[in-house]
Amino acid sequence: MSGQMPEPENALTGIIHAYSPEDRERILEAFRLGRQKSINSPLGTAAVLAELKSDADSLAALFLRDYLGSAEAAETIKDRFGKEILCLAEETAKIAAVSGMGKTVQDADRIRRMFFALVTDIRAILIRLAEKLHTMRTADTLSQEERKAAAQECLDIYAPLADRLGISWIKDELEDISLKELNRDVYIQIKEIVALKRGERSAFLDTVRDRINTEAAAAGIAVDVQSRAKHFYSIYRKMRKRSKGPGELYDLFGLRLLCETIDHCYTLLGLVHRLWKPLDGRFKDYIAMPKPNGYRSLHTAVQTDSEETILEIQIRTREMHQTAEYGVAGHWLYKQGPGARISNAEVSIVDRLRSSAENNAAENSAASRQFLEQIKRELLKDSIYVFTPQGKVLELPAGSTPLDFAFHIHTSVGQHCQMAKAGGIIVPLNAELKNTQVVEIITAAAAHPTANWLRFVKTAKARAKIRSWLQEYDANFAKKEEIPKPKTELSAEVQNEEKPEERHQLVQQRGIFKVKVEDEKNMLFRFARCCNPILGDPITGYVSRGRGIIIHRESCKNLAHIPDFHERRIEAQWETTGVPVKRFRVEAKYRESLFSEIEGAVRKYQGHLIEGRLEETGTNRLTGYFTMQLENRDDAQKILRQIRGIPAVSSIQGM
Repeated sequence: MSGQMPEPENALTGIIHAYSPEDRERILEAFRLGRQKSINSPLGTAAVLAELKSDADSLAALFLRDYLGSAEAAETIKDRFGKEILCLAEETAKIAAVSGMGKTVQDADRIRRMFFALVTDIRAILIRLAEKLHTMRTADTLSQEERKAAAQECLDIYAPLADRLGISWIKDELEDISLKELNRDVYIQIKEIVALKRGERSAFLDTVRDRINTEAAAAGIAVDVQSRAKHFYSIYRKMRKRSKGPGELYDLFGLRLLCETIDHCYTLLGLVHRLWKPLDGRFKDYIAMPKPNGYRSLHTAVQTDSEETILEIQIRTREMHQTAEYGVAGHWLYKQGPGARISNAEVSIVDRLRSSAENNAAENSAASRQFLEQIKRELLKDSIYVFTPQGKVLELPAGSTPLDFAFHIHTSVGQHCQMAKAGGIIVPLNAELKNTQVVEIITAAAAHPTANWLRFVKTAKARAKIRSWLQEYDANFAKKEEIPKPKTELSAEVQNEEKPEERHQLVQQRGIFKVKVEDEKNMLFRFARCCNPILGDPITGYVSRGRGIIIHRESCKNLAHIPDFHERRIEAQWETTGVPVKRFRVEAKYRESLFSEIEGAVRKYQGHLIEGRLEETGTNRLTGYFTMQLENRDDAQKILRQIRGIPAVSSIQGM
């Protein structure tokens, strides 16, 4: 009939019936727009998101992801749905573009870390988890090869990802379905044993539950005793660990005790251990020492009255239970107050993760960002992830430049790199790349490496390839290398640009200068590679996690990107041994012996060159920065006049 809704839209209307009229209309509008680019709408994933009680923005972003593909499309989404949904759709598309078929454990770990690098909104990861859960629930529609590949991908990447976010039920379901696809015989065997033992032990569990309730009531504790069966994959792991079949395992079921307070948890633990003998080595206190994903609970295993009935028991507060079940948002969803409960129908994983008009939305949104940044700091450390124009993701060290990217792609791309774009904008070849940028390299047959490139690159691969090319094709390269490598032992040490931390430490050991951190003199510190502070630069310290104090220049642009810099900042300053020190800057024409001539001028007046470098700043032009230790302060002007007299030097300036 003419007025009848199209079937897919009708199906979506059924999926989102519980949403408000305004939210339903926004989701349907996104669905219709997305259908203009793709008729294969992800209704199955939308159903999982609705099951999660995800917010309307998440469902809209899911459908709008198919509409993306051009600047005009992005502008349309922004105008009709707002910037937040546009960003969420873009981040969802980025994650979807990442290939998950890693062949090693390291590949899987890299991909999981990459997901967190690519997003600023954790809902994008939840959308991806919903997609994979739907894929596994409908795996029968795939070929056998596709099912096995998807199952392995879920075990390697997505189940651990759900575990990282603390969403245990998604992790368990992904693992169970994956086991079914990868080892169906074992899965069926475990399923049959569990079904059999469930019937045998129903009466036993009722008896145990009654005893706990009676003892808890006598102690004045309100407790909710829930029986639970282990999920199949955890049984499978236990079988492999103990080298036993499922019929030989007697702890396939357990109890979960929910109470109000932490004190009640420990009281219940003592009560359970009085009723039955605890098994040695099976007690774990995740309340005192929570898991990294925030999971908290007491775990114990006891030998009941029957020799073959081992019972595993978890004890936690109801608030802890929400975190255990719903992970990242669980602690925001718990309703405070004695005897307060929260039902599954009231739980929304992502509603509380977005900025909205709710009373404490700003606080929840900030908590979400803080949680995500904490994971990023923990996982990413010194890595960034950038895209090729074709959507491939590359992992590079933090601080990498377009040249590192080019040589990572292919040696010939690096050797013929002429210019680069990052995010569609032309950037210098020495610009630092940032997370999630799309990087494009423009090559030219006439382009080739220069010695200057060696100062730009971060990766050993790029440096080795550049040096190899220069040694083969640049006859002057060996001579140019002599510029920053004078023949004297000390100068050679202070000129090691590839190891700036080692350079400064060697000078420090010779007693020429030290760093004073606040009022302490002999503290462990390192010099930042990003800005390479040298004697005389205004400096500041950052108390890192596990690497001591990092010394940066005060003008270092990377300081703005350290999230907790202001909280972990520490005062630092240079501390000399009392002898006069002078810094100066020179501009000069290219001359092979320039460094040696400057050093000779300093030595003529019993000075010592303790820091120095020469840089190519133009065709046949050099700029140098030097630090010298003086025998007498009055000698500084004499030395500068001597250097000014060197034929290649065009200007000299004290600093």
